[in-house]
Amino acid sequence: MSAASNPAVPPLGKYLASSEKKTRDKAVKNLAVFLSSDSENVLPDLEMAKLWKGIFYCFWMSDKPLVQQALAGELAELILTITDVPSSLNFLRGFWTMTVREWNGIDRLRMDKYYMLVRKFVNASFRLLVRTKWDSTTVEEYNSILSGPNGPLCPNDIRVPTSLAFHLSEIYLEELEKALTSSESPPPVPLSTLLLPFIALAARTPTNTTYKHIQSSLFVPLRNLLKSSSGPPSRKKARTSSPDYSKLLVNVCASNSDSDQAMDVDAVRKSILQEIFDVASETETRDTNRRRMYAFYKDAVEDDEDEDSAG
Repeated sequence: MSAASNPAVPPLGKYLASSEKKTRDKAVKNLAVFLSSDSENVLPDLEMAKLWKGIFYCFWMSDKPLVQQALAGELAELILTITDVPSSLNFLRGFWTMTVREWNGIDRLRMDKYYMLVRKFVNASFRLLVRTKWDSTTVEEYNSILSGPNGPLCPNDIRVPTSLAFHLSEIYLEELEKALTSSESPPPVPLSTLLLPFIALAARTPTNTTYKHIQSSLFVPLRNLLKSSSGPPSRKKARTSSPDYSKLLVNVCASNSDSDQAMDVDAVRKSILQEIFDVASETETRDTNRRRMYAFYKDAVEDDEDEDSAG
């Protein structure tokens, strides 16, 4: 929608960035009302950038833990306040564009609260996807927001802070489990599809530490989780304690095309491993990363074969 066709965009940015807490609180309430309007919740890019600049500094100036937690939740809930999915995704894209742009300017004392804000938005995003019943077009657009230009998992932009990808890989499954737990009768999660942005980043990142962190904080724990839930622990590697993902484990499938019913977790694990192998085989994958991904796949297959022969 062009600015000309949306003349009623309120000047919320400057009120959101006010030094007065009462003014900021009122601006957040007005923003929720504005975004919940059927006719006015799609913002042009320039207005979205101004809005998110204001929201960023609104959160910047929240200085008490309970206030920060409440505000982070309130801001993330705006994704679900918006009345149509494309506008929700547009708002989410604005969040990630702002976060990537401003991240390196966040000082050490404020970093933890922005990590919390990211966590809240990841959770709200999953709840939005659950509400759409994991609609394939919506999930694809969501993945493109993460992996595309200005996204936190974009593999081709050296301006994207590595710490954002690290944080996402650490919290992704936790927030997915929380979203499922808070939803009534959620449809099966297309887990392999949801992991595509991380697999693509692992394949194409030029940074060794980024690849290693994604594998150690996401790929390995997930492989072990799905393996341990489908049978006895592997004799090859000791299992470590992990968070409870009971909701995910009983309500998972590989992709959107499988989402009518949950799949056996072992089948899902094999699907994810195959996806890692397939992406590793793509021409865009860096040679070093390709070797690592093949090694990860081979190790998992050999682990299966050892258990089969032992059984």
